[in-house]
Amino acid sequence: MTHVSMYYPIFGSETLCPHCRQVMPALTLTDTYLCKRHGAFEADPNTEELVHLQSGRHWRLWDGQWYRQHIHPDGIRFEIHEALDRLYTEGYRATKVIIAPRYRTLINSFLEHSPWPDQTSSGHPYLYGLPVEFGPDPEQDPRWQVINFDLDKEPGIPINSPHSQLLY
Repeated sequence: MTHVSMYYPIFGSETLCPHCRQVMPALTLTDTYLCKRHGAFEADPNTEELVHLQSGRHWRLWDGQWYRQHIHPDGIRFEIHEALDRLYTEGYRATKVIIAPRYRTLINSFLEHSPWPDQTSSGHPYLYGLPVEFGPDPEQDPRWQVINFDLDKEPGIPINSPHSQLLY
């Protein structure tokens, strides 16, 4: 007897839309999920990615959350910028950006190599006035095969960053 799970794509009978986080059902006997707001997503069993058919954007799942897989530096930079904005509205400031090592060559030319005038240099490149490090090898920590970046944070408003002048 064929198991019922064989009728669904690799993420099961339903998954959350990476865009709006609403439940989207799988279409049986296909590799497709259908979001009422964002349309069709195809699940690729070989790469374990979810591909939005209209935009071609790729997403991977880690720990119950979808992470967009960027192919252009503006995508990752925009995502980091949005995360900084959210962080600041929650009463925190970022102290460092840790970027997945797979983005090193993609984003390297967009990194600043000196800090803001009143900061001391740490030897790290900078993005949005924050020191940047690249995460560990994904073989050491598999989440870095999927996640894009992480922010070190502390309570408080941003100090001497473009955000502090734009938001406050």
